Amino acid sequence: MDPDSVLLYLDETHIRSYHVLRSTWSAVGRQKQVPTFGHHAHVSLFGAVNIHDGETVLHQTTAANAATFLDFLRMLKERYPDRLMVLVLDNARIHHAKMVKEFLREEGQCFHFIYLPPYSPQLNPIERLWKWLKDTVIANVFHKDRKDIIQAITRFVNYIHERPEEVLQRLGCAG
Repeated sequence: MDPDSVLLYLDETHIRSYHVLRSTWSAVGRQKQVPTFGHHAHVSLFGAVNIHDGETVLHQTTAANAATFLDFLRMLKERYPDRLMVLVLDNARIHHAKMVKEFLREEGQCFHFIYLPPYSPQLNPIERLWKWLKDTVIANVFHKDRKDIIQAITRFVNYIHERPEEVLQRLGCAG
């Protein structure tokens, strides 16, 4: 790949305080209890991962829509100035929105989108990052509010930013 370009796999996800229960160990006769409080907080997250070096770019927001997707594209533009960004992404409606097309026409010369076939999350390595995130942040855990979810996400993000080799291993991209 040209040194003036970067290949990124991109996607968005939602971290909700729905109580995801997964298999876990507990003492015999003492089932794990996860409290609930009757309402659901959430955080939306855009992410891009470089499968060559394990670098990740993540952007927390309140919703995943065309406007917040444009915010993420602008963030990538700042992160990789003067580089062509080849973005591999799914066919979500927000990726094809009119405002996104206008942005790309006006100031998106640094982006080249490659769309994955419909219904093929297995082709996007960042889906494995989302699974790891959700297994770490929300599985068998109670979050009392959005702030609590954001703190847990921040801990995870700090962890993966310090360990790009582990990111590559988790994504199945390590050599």
